[in-house]
Amino acid sequence: MQSQPRPHVGLATFLGRLWRLTRPYWSSEDRWPARALFAVVIGLTLGGVYLEVLFNSWNNAFYNALQEKNEPDFWRQFGVFGWLAALFIFNFVATRWFSLWLQIRWRDWLTRRYIDAWLGGRVYYRFQVTGADTDNPDQRIAEDVRMFVSTTLGLITQLISSVLTLGAFLTILWGLSGDFSIALFGRDIAIPGYMVWFALVYSVAGTWLTHLVGKPLVPLNYAQQRYEADFRFALVRLRENAEQVALYGGEGRERANFAGRFAGVVSNWYALMWAGLKLNLFTSLFNQLAIVFPFIVAAPRYFSGAMPLGGLMQTASAFGQVQGALSFFVQAYASLADWKSVVDRLLDFETAVAEAEAAAGVSALQETPSADGTLAIENVDVGLPGGATLIAGASAHVSPGDRVLLTGDSGSGKSTLFRVLAGIWPFGRGHVALPPRGTVLFLPQKPYMPIGTLREALLYPNANGAGDETLDATLVDVRLPQLVGRLDEVAHWGQRLSPGEQQRLAVARALLAKPAFLFLDEATSALDEATEEHVYRLMSDRLPKTAIVSIGHRPSLKAFHKSFWHVERKGGEGTPARLAVV
Repeated sequence: MQSQPRPHVGLATFLGRLWRLTRPYWSSEDRWPARALFAVVIGLTLGGVYLEVLFNSWNNAFYNALQEKNEPDFWRQFGVFGWLAALFIFNFVATRWFSLWLQIRWRDWLTRRYIDAWLGGRVYYRFQVTGADTDNPDQRIAEDVRMFVSTTLGLITQLISSVLTLGAFLTILWGLSGDFSIALFGRDIAIPGYMVWFALVYSVAGTWLTHLVGKPLVPLNYAQQRYEADFRFALVRLRENAEQVALYGGEGRERANFAGRFAGVVSNWYALMWAGLKLNLFTSLFNQLAIVFPFIVAAPRYFSGAMPLGGLMQTASAFGQVQGALSFFVQAYASLADWKSVVDRLLDFETAVAEAEAAAGVSALQETPSADGTLAIENVDVGLPGGATLIAGASAHVSPGDRVLLTGDSGSGKSTLFRVLAGIWPFGRGHVALPPRGTVLFLPQKPYMPIGTLREALLYPNANGAGDETLDATLVDVRLPQLVGRLDEVAHWGQRLSPGEQQRLAVARALLAKPAFLFLDEATSALDEATEEHVYRLMSDRLPKTAIVSIGHRPSLKAFHKSFWHVERKGGEGTPARLAVV
């Protein structure tokens, strides 16, 4: 799914949404360290502006010494410069250090918040089943959060520095400018502080033109991040499904898929290049003119003798500082465009998470804790995201120790009914009474294998469990003796083990966890009948009090179950199926 940029909103609306994105951290449990670090950064920024003021005064003294050929003062000014340069370097390094410290704290907090929101309420799963209009949530959490935090802090620091610089140098430039007289309608009109007005006009004009030239960068940056993430996701999918693609000989199809996705990256990149070229041409011209512009404007006073060389250089430096502060928008436009696209993506992600949580809250499927420890479904309609009904009026119950086999045609809704019982399927209506979640374990057809130690894979989702001897013995019991003694070996077990080995490892998880209710969704389909019979006999012997509900198609499974559910569709295509309980 490829999401599109949100419709254009006004500045006030955007700032309100930005505040919603930014405020939580600064009022969180980490607020006092964050505020202290931010205060240090601002203090160092203020110190940097003060050093710029000192450098500006140094310009006057240094160039006056040159003009007057005052050699002792000339060399003395180099000593002053050395101290100023040392302080400037220290200030720069310290500002960068504390900024990075604040940046990683903010990123750490925001990343954990987004991960909690994504995992909470199984939003990550709801995105998948509903086709939420949110592309690559992993990229938003990993990359967009990083870019948002670093760029936001950078822009805030630049903005504050610009404001402080403007306040410090405006008075200096006003005092250095003097009056500028022009003849108008036969009268001489004096303009006090004329260099300030020239700087203001120059910066306002540059800001307006920069916005006109650079405006297309915002949607293009948004699209580029999406295309890059889609391409990277396709590459990761090939790595995760390498064996399946190799067996199909699907390299040509994958190559075409990669080429198609990367074509979007290239096409949008060229559009970014042209938009960036226009902006870079303008800003480069603007910056180059800014170097000579103050000399042109101040030249009449210098050549008239009203201003010495040192005053000219100090005035040009002060003009540059004021003009640069007023031109913050011009200098930061490319960063602002990139930042705006990141903010939009994070806001879209937050909106999608909130919508998924809200949708889960209004589900017509009512879940209540079981009063007697049984599992019961009463008049449940199992729905689909589009609104169609897959299974209608299902009613059944499972007591501790029961053995139930669920059968039915492929696509009739058996696995979806399991998802309802797992509490992860929000579509439908009716009532489900569930035992405590910690007492229920679901084994899907393709078990999840985390990347890590074999011990972690065997105990998943728990972090702790039985001792090594028990774990090794359980591996032997499920006919995985080749894994004994390898509990601390780190591997990508989903690729290292065959489908049958993965299913046996999942059965070992169940034997170790000893759940009150165990659901197997064709969890032994990759095993031969003899091995399947062995693991079912193991579960029957080791888990006598556990209720086992299985989805399966082999007739041999009937011997291990006492009750039978059958999903059948008596009508034509599109007719809801019914659950028959025997």
